[in-house]
Amino acid sequence: MANKTYKIAVLPGDGTGPEVIAEGVKVLKAAAKKFNFDLEFDTYDWGGERYLRTGNVLPDDACDILRNYHAIYLGAIGHPQVKPGILEKGILLKLRFGLDQYINLRPIKLFPGVESPLAGKTAEDIDYVVVRENSGDVYTGLGGSAMTGTADEVCVQNMVYTRHQVDRCLRFAFELAKKRHSKENPWRGLSEEDKQKGYTAQLTMCGKSNVLTYVFDMWDRAIAEMSKEYPMVKTAYCHVDATCMWMVKSPEWFDVIVTTNMFGDIITDLAAITSGGMGISAGGNLNPEGVSMFEPIGGSAPKYTGKNVINPCAAILAGAMMLEYLGEKEAGKAIENAVAFCTEHKLKSLSAGKMGYSTTEVGDLVAENL
Repeated sequence: MANKTYKIAVLPGDGTGPEVIAEGVKVLKAAAKKFNFDLEFDTYDWGGERYLRTGNVLPDDACDILRNYHAIYLGAIGHPQVKPGILEKGILLKLRFGLDQYINLRPIKLFPGVESPLAGKTAEDIDYVVVRENSGDVYTGLGGSAMTGTADEVCVQNMVYTRHQVDRCLRFAFELAKKRHSKENPWRGLSEEDKQKGYTAQLTMCGKSNVLTYVFDMWDRAIAEMSKEYPMVKTAYCHVDATCMWMVKSPEWFDVIVTTNMFGDIITDLAAITSGGMGISAGGNLNPEGVSMFEPIGGSAPKYTGKNVINPCAAILAGAMMLEYLGEKEAGKAIENAVAFCTEHKLKSLSAGKMGYSTTEVGDLVAENL
């Protein structure tokens, strides 16, 4: 029987993006060989250099091209010679919206050997997931400005949500909470009383219902209605400012967090720092019914370009997420375990130039320890 083949579109991007993606591809190929499936990679030069050379951010048919793939593997977007916003809106937001990648999934996990800036917190305390709605909010660009450049200038950017957007995001979050834990393996943060009530997981809504009353009234009603279908998932609520506080003070309180696009954008970077930083943080922009995109969370880090010192672990973990999404869960878990082995026993630091190994050597280490 022929091995299953997955077609992957690779967007290495800018700065150190191509370097970390090269190590991710190296590890993915090793995993495919070990677990008996095939990967076909096609690379596209969509990024800052292409924009400077051609004046075009993306080809007009970019989304049509990408729909022919099983997944997209992205390096980093951001070029020092390109004005901020051009590449981010022209590539990231265009692809997210064009491919309807309505979930941004961010695992927050403290790996062994990695020191958290939160005193006394261990891997047992920091292990949760943030589900960020990825298609609405102020990112839709609705709004405008008038009397620009005058003392009476006015600007408006609207926070927009439909009930359809809210429901599909919540459905994903409830299903994720249900899958993460079971009666045999309940979330460790539940009290005995919670377990006796049949709860196995917790879903926390992060919002601002005391100020953004219209939007969060809809989210609150939607989560209350849907929770009836998931009696095993305990629901909770935190204002976004309180969520930031608890992420620092008591991260063990969280299991799955669901939130809006803007709030998710903010709290996930805070969460990443608590679990060791951007160098080991990966994420996915998901369309569960279509094509999804996986990426390291850190930026393009142009000052390290070409020096072979940048940490590729986040890109490698993004590859692991991609394999899990494609159904190769054993291979994805093996990559995650190999990264954990390296952080615990090999790497001196996660910082560029301080790991004790070069970028390519870290990729080799992970591949060797699958």
